[in-house]
Amino acid sequence: MVERQSPLELELRAGSHGDFEHGIEVILSETRPGSILQLAAWPGQEKALIAGIRAVTGLALPDGAGAGSTGGVRSVFGFAPGKFTVVDEAEGLASAFANVVTPAIGTVTDLSHGRTAIRIAGPKAEWVLAKFFAIDFALPAFPVGAGRSTMHHDVFAQIQRTGADQFDIYVFRSFARSFWKALCHASEEVGYEVQ
Repeated sequence: MVERQSPLELELRAGSHGDFEHGIEVILSETRPGSILQLAAWPGQEKALIAGIRAVTGLALPDGAGAGSTGGVRSVFGFAPGKFTVVDEAEGLASAFANVVTPAIGTVTDLSHGRTAIRIAGPKAEWVLAKFFAIDFALPAFPVGAGRSTMHHDVFAQIQRTGADQFDIYVFRSFARSFWKALCHASEEVGYEVQ
């Protein structure tokens, strides 16, 4: 694995922070997946692309923007009609799609070098994220596996719910440090831990 330097390296301060006197309500971490891809289908080829995603990842992906699936080391979600984000802990996922997503079906773009993955987990994760994004984070409206594309100020973010009280947020590397600081600040009043 080629080790990329984290843009958060200078900001990751392990330990408990904020008002944690009554417990830790949020856990923040950087996940550092090996592959972050964007797949896009040409018009009329969405079902072929979804079938290709399932063939490569083994994840059943419901059709439609926002729908998604997560399976431990791999995750996928639709963020717009015919567009999907696929994440794997291992590197090389783009080459696995090379023979499956042909030029007649769509495109594969490797974004691994340009994104930072931040995880927020805990009983107050929804509450902290609601400070940033005008999205209903409640489990019925945002089920496990689902994903959304949104912005906080001018920071583009893709968010996937990867557990009942856990979300993975993908931001541009160039904005990662600023977004991390804001996320830490927003978590202070509930007490947070950096892992």
